[in-house]
Amino acid sequence: MSLLRVAVPNKGALSQAASEILREGGYRQREDSKQLTLVDAENGVEFFYLRPRDIALYVGEGTLDVGITGRDLLADSGAKTEEVRGLGFGASTFRFAGPAGRYSDLSELAGLRIATSYTGVVEAFLQQRGIEATVTRLDGAVETSIQLGVADVIADVVETGSTLRRAGLETFGDVILESEAVLITRTGDVPAGFAVFERRIEGVLRARSYVMMDYDIPTEKLTDAVRLTPGFESPTVAPLHRDGWSAVRVMVPRDGSQRLMDELYEVGARGILLTGIHACRL
Repeated sequence: MSLLRVAVPNKGALSQAASEILREGGYRQREDSKQLTLVDAENGVEFFYLRPRDIALYVGEGTLDVGITGRDLLADSGAKTEEVRGLGFGASTFRFAGPAGRYSDLSELAGLRIATSYTGVVEAFLQQRGIEATVTRLDGAVETSIQLGVADVIADVVETGSTLRRAGLETFGDVILESEAVLITRTGDVPAGFAVFERRIEGVLRARSYVMMDYDIPTEKLTDAVRLTPGFESPTVAPLHRDGWSAVRVMVPRDGSQRLMDELYEVGARGILLTGIHACRL
């Protein structure tokens, strides 16, 4: 049986979170950060731990079947890959930044020197808007490039903005790209075994977004309670030993679950419990 070959970030902001989501999906993960590959034969998968920037290239060439990388790195690679779904972690914003108070509009970029680690993303963005500027690739931190006279403006990933402020810089203009960790495959290719892999990942993401709610409700109030908690198909409802009461079990969104408990209590529900979900299939 052939194994599904999956590329996982070996370091950086995406590495730990990527391994966690795979582990929650029931896959073995490495215990030693120096380990480059891991075979999980029981689940039909082989993992390759690679530089996040290289993952889209390996998947696009067909060397590997599936990858987890950043949307920004995917867009910058130019590889023949496609985003299957966002994974809900590693969120960041890609923006232009310059000396505080100097720039305010994208039109001011014309003729400037822009330093970035993501030349593909920046050049495509400028081309779409008809802006001509010189884009220079710098690996690593680009914040000092303006102070050193290498660039007039930078384009970089912004999370909190604290690094920019320390360098005397501020963002301006439209957001270039909203990024997060994404699951990718080769364009037009659905590898054997991918359906099960994707279903497991989706199950973890669903489980993270939902909680299981149990409550008791007077049967005469059941219709009102179910209107608040319709579930995916329908709640599970069972009669209690106490006459006139029913027990309800239903999945509800994690966000807003405390408010929902308050609303159920007002309707008449009692014994309202929330429990976490580790994984699910819907």
